[in-house]
Parts: sequence; C-alpha cells; structure tokens
Amino acid sequence: MLAGSIRNIDIAKHIALFVAILTLLLSIFALILFDADKSAFQLVERYAWIPLLNIEYLVGVDGISILFLPMTALLTLIAMLASWNSVSNLPRFYFSLLLALEGVSFGIFCALDTVLFYLFWELTLPPFFFLIGLWGIGSHRRSAAMKYILYMIAGGVPILLAFILLASNHALHIDRVIPYGLSFSLPVLLSTPLPDNLQTIVFLLLLFGFAVKAPLVPLHTWMPTVSMEGPTHVVALLMGLKLGVYGILRFAMPLAPAAAVDYSWLLSVIGAVTLIYAALIALQQTNLRRLLAYASVSHVGLVIVGIASLTMQGLQGAIFQLLNFTFIASSLMLIAGFIHNRIGSTETIHLGGLAKVMPKLTFFYFLFLLSSIGLPGTSGFPAELLMIVGALNTHSILGFAALSGAILSAAYMFSYTRKAFLGPIIQGDVKQVVDIKSREMALLFIPALLALIFGLFPDYILNINQAASEAWLSRLTIQSP
Repeated sequence: MLAGSIRNIDIAKHIALFVAILTLLLSIFALILFDADKSAFQLVERYAWIPLLNIEYLVGVDGISILFLPMTALLTLIAMLASWNSVSNLPRFYFSLLLALEGVSFGIFCALDTVLFYLFWELTLPPFFFLIGLWGIGSHRRSAAMKYILYMIAGGVPILLAFILLASNHALHIDRVIPYGLSFSLPVLLSTPLPDNLQTIVFLLLLFGFAVKAPLVPLHTWMPTVSMEGPTHVVALLMGLKLGVYGILRFAMPLAPAAAVDYSWLLSVIGAVTLIYAALIALQQTNLRRLLAYASVSHVGLVIVGIASLTMQGLQGAIFQLLNFTFIASSLMLIAGFIHNRIGSTETIHLGGLAKVMPKLTFFYFLFLLSSIGLPGTSGFPAELLMIVGALNTHSILGFAALSGAILSAAYMFSYTRKAFLGPIIQGDVKQVVDIKSREMALLFIPALLALIFGLFPDYILNINQAASEAWLSRLTIQSP
C-alpha cells in the first residue's frame, strides 16, 4: 500500500516536471516566432468570453512581454527541481500549485483584455497562500500567508475600479449605453481618448494597486515577512516575478499617458525613496533572507526610477532589470535556502568561513552577488547603466539617487558576505557542512550562464524590446500635454 502511494507520488512529480519542461520549450518556440521589428501585439488569440459585457479571451505579446514567458518557465522549472526531494507533505498538491502559478503568471504577461488580466492577477493569490502557509519554514508562516493575501486584495480593488472607469469611458466616447458600449480590450482602450481629470484618477488607482505587489515603500512590509516565513524556493518565485512593476509598464502609464507624464515626478520620488530607504535597511540586516528581501525592494525602486525617467535608456534598462530578477534575485534566494537547509539558519552569528567549506556554493554566490551590484561583464551592469544614464538625462538629483543606490547595494552585499563567507570558522555546524551537490549546481548553472551571456551580449535583450519600447515612449510623448 505504502509502495503504491510512493509510486503514485513519483508519477505525479514526473508529470509536473514534464509539463514544466514542455512549457519552457513552447515559450522558447513563441520567442522564435516573435518578430522583434514589429511594435504591435503578436501571436494574438481572440475569443468571445462574456459577450453581454464585451469581455473577451484576448491574449498576445509584444517586445515588452515576450521575454518574460521563457524566463517565467525557467524560474518555475528551477523552483520545482530545487524542492524536488524536500517536500514530503502533500507533494502532489504542492507541484500542482507550482504549475497553476506558472499558468496564471503566463496569463498576466499575455492578457490583452483588462478583465482577463484581472482574473489572472487574482488567481495568483490562492497558490501563494497555500505555498507559503503549508510549506513555509517559519513558525508564523500562516500569518505571513494571510498578510500577503490581505495586502494583495487591498491592491486589487483599485485596479478593478480603474478598469471599470476605462470601460465606461469608452461607452461614453462612442455614445452607447452601458453595458453595450463597454470595452475592456487593451488595444481598444489605448486608442480611446481619456479626459484629463479621469486620467489622473485612473493613473493613481493603477499606480497604488500595482505598487502593493511591486512592492514600493511604504507598501513593502509583506516582502520581508514572507521572505522569513515562506519556503525559499517560493520566495524565489516572488522575487523573480515582479508582476506589479509589469502592471505599471503595461497598463498604468500607457492607459493614462498625460497623467503619467504629469506625475512622473511622483513616480520618481517614490522610486528614489524606495531605492534608498530599502538599501539603508538592508545595511542593518544580519539574515541573508531578510537582506535579500530588502535588496529586492531597493532594486524595484531603481526600476521605477528608470521608468519615470521617460527615456529610452531608462525604459530598456528597467525591462532588462526585471528580466534579471528572474534569475539573479531568485538564484540568491535559492542559495540562501541551500545554506538554511544545511545549517538551519542564515544569520551571520551562526555562520562565518562558509567559503572554506562550501567553495562551489561560494563561487555561484559571488557570481550572482557581482551581477546584483552591476559589475561589468554581468547582466546587472547594462541594466543599471541604462537606468542611471536615463535618470541623469532627466534630472541630476534623480541620477544621484540611482548612483547612491548602486553604491549602497555593494555595501550591504559585501558587508554580509564578509561576515558569513570569509574569516575563520567558529561554529561547529559550519565545520561539518556539506557543499552543494551536483543537482544543486546544475540548478544554478543555467542562471549563472545567462548572467554572463546577457552581460557580455546585452543586445540580445535590447533588440527584442526596442521597437515596443519606442512605441511605448512615443505614446506618452504624443498624448501628453
């Protein structure tokens, strides 16, 4: 009986692995079919969903969203393999949730109907709730899961309200009664004029809603909590999938272009405050998981600064950095998980001298650390350079904030590294620790390779989103006052 149950679990796990690999291959195939020279949406599928309200199943991709598909698939596959042997409680439910989360994340990146997008947006909540609450490593994991859910629900309400306002405005514009004149199609809404007063309302509603999930200061407090209580491979997914920032890029600014330009100063201030504040808090951290949480928030601030610069360099750098999150920030969190699984802690007081007993892990840690702080030759360098140049072109103070954030990033990462990886071995548990195994090295190898390839050949990324980025910027330039 027990043998049969174990066999069924193994079959379920291998089915999940097959689906994850197939999804990665299909996303790469979609990237091959994609024409980077076109700024319009491609690979579009459209079906009627709720005809009475003119709601459609409408999906497609452009240069801004296409690369998130293979990156999301790769990150899900890595998270699945990282937890392959560590999940003993309800393993079939766990792997089903990972695949469900991957599917709805794909939906967020592909949805071109705002109601469809909102559906996928809200469907990310159940998987994360159960993944954090059931398989978390902290004693307060259930309260952390509840805190995450409450924050996300609070952020979802203004997003839905903004989408309803946009659809109602379309009905007024074409002089048709509601519900017959409603439209939730993103391409249609992009071509529908929006009054200035309504633009301000829509922009601020969307900004607030997406800022919760980004996260931006002061709406960021759920991130450190989840990072300490949740399973590291799930937290790696949270750090890698910056869905909130994508929402600002895809909906908040293009749908209210005049307001986006008018309030770009507000976006700049929020981004700069998030960048500096989170970096200063990270300087005080002695736990790697909490440090990486604040580092993630700080890097989001830099991305917002790049977007708010309204320059080609800042925008492409921001998209580049969002892609970096999927394999740099998430890999650092996986490394934190490897350390925690072996020693039971990532606090500096319990570590010291890790480089002597775990040279393989230390190699990958340093590679991702250097990419995180933007060392030339790694993928972090072109992303940060573009965002800093874009900020400097907009305002010198904004550029100074971006440069300060880069310096603080190096400070908090190297400060922790010196205490945890260098120096003498003091703790007995560290002396007995085993270095990462071949399977764990394989999980880190592909992200490490991508960090080097994209660092040495950044045009692979920049050429794909160039046409879409130009169209995105031209919309804000043409329709702004």
